[in-house]
Amino acid sequence: MQDLGVFRLIAPAGPDTASWRGAAPGLQPTPLPAEIRWARPVLPMPAPVRRFLFLQGPPGTFFFQLAQTLAQKGQEVRRINLNGGDEHDWPGPVADRSGTHRASPYRGTQEGWPLFIDRYLRRSGITDLVLFGDCRSMHMTAHQMARLNGVRVHVFEEGYIRPNWLTLEREGVNGHSPLPHRPQDILAAARGLPGPAPMPPIGASLGRRARDTWGYFGHMLLGAVTLRYPFYRSHRPGSIVMEGLGWIAKYLMRGRQAAKAEVTLERLEGRSYFLFPLQLSSDYQIRVHSPFSSMRQAADYVLASFAAHAPHETSLVIKEHPLDATLGGWGAYVRDRARALGLGDRLIHLAGGDLNTLAQGARAMVVVNSTSATFALAGGIPVKALGRAVYAIPGITDEQPLAQFWAAPMPPDEALYDAFCRVLHRHCLVRGGLASESATRILIANAVERLVG
Repeated sequence: MQDLGVFRLIAPAGPDTASWRGAAPGLQPTPLPAEIRWARPVLPMPAPVRRFLFLQGPPGTFFFQLAQTLAQKGQEVRRINLNGGDEHDWPGPVADRSGTHRASPYRGTQEGWPLFIDRYLRRSGITDLVLFGDCRSMHMTAHQMARLNGVRVHVFEEGYIRPNWLTLEREGVNGHSPLPHRPQDILAAARGLPGPAPMPPIGASLGRRARDTWGYFGHMLLGAVTLRYPFYRSHRPGSIVMEGLGWIAKYLMRGRQAAKAEVTLERLEGRSYFLFPLQLSSDYQIRVHSPFSSMRQAADYVLASFAAHAPHETSLVIKEHPLDATLGGWGAYVRDRARALGLGDRLIHLAGGDLNTLAQGARAMVVVNSTSATFALAGGIPVKALGRAVYAIPGITDEQPLAQFWAAPMPPDEALYDAFCRVLHRHCLVRGGLASESATRILIANAVERLVG
């Protein structure tokens, strides 16, 4: 047998020559060679169409734009809104190959959600479920029902490596990630994988993230008070109104905080310091994947350990999270703990400053499980992780108890961390961001490629 393009030429079992059916009378065709006849063409099979169901995404229209792009690529998309913020961020119907589809609202109770989502997945023929974060209670239920129905689950999250990347994993992220955690498995998985190619930075604006957050939570509150979604309860602890006031205060104080940060950074020159980047108490990294119930509780633990065990010539720099809008901030807390623990000016509070520069100048870094650790690890700076994290692997982070870490922090194994990063980029990360239009366009293009190949 011989292949010619998409046609096969196969040796016949019957006549010596091929006949030309349909030839005009009196016209003699040129005989084909005796050993050959035409066979039926072999055409490529079309890729199966998949139907994606979107639940809650990050504040903003990223999920809506991603769904539109998937529809343009020939896939089908559906959406369930759980609150008024979801409605705001999904501003219209999406047209795919099966028609034009509006989002379906769920206005029932938490108790009714499992049966509702199970029925929706089956009746709508959903093949793929898309979420942002896998620890919200309604997302956890949807995830479990999807697994029971054989539905693929894709979870977005803030990037394991930042900036310029978001996380996109099958089945789970952070402490639920299916990534290997044994050094030998990491090295085996990285064999033959290239590192990421150098690329320009992704554009970002804190103002854009703040506007998206305001829009989402403002409409979520409106949906509740107008009883369009009377039973919905936010996955975030605390008061949305107080957080909104905190964002206003943060915006008004941004110039003053930036100037104060510059003065503090000058004080750090020539000093030996540990860096402790804070996380958000509302983050499930703290609430689910750590031994602490809040960031304040974690800070109490770290500061007490530093006071008792760190060398006296060292300082501890507490760096606020850039999206922390807690009213009053952390300044008063740090001053109070410095007095109570007798640390004086060894305890330093920062509400600004470049995290990468701070990490590279540090003696070591302590985190609960923040992705800030990757800034230190990339520069060979020792890291102690107190909670579950994808990078908390023997040989990458320090396995000593915190009390011993202060005196003799152990740097990461360079080859192992390089292998870990190559595995992350191949299986977990998509390039792009949420803080500008250009970043979102890049993210959508790369996410679609990851989702449908």
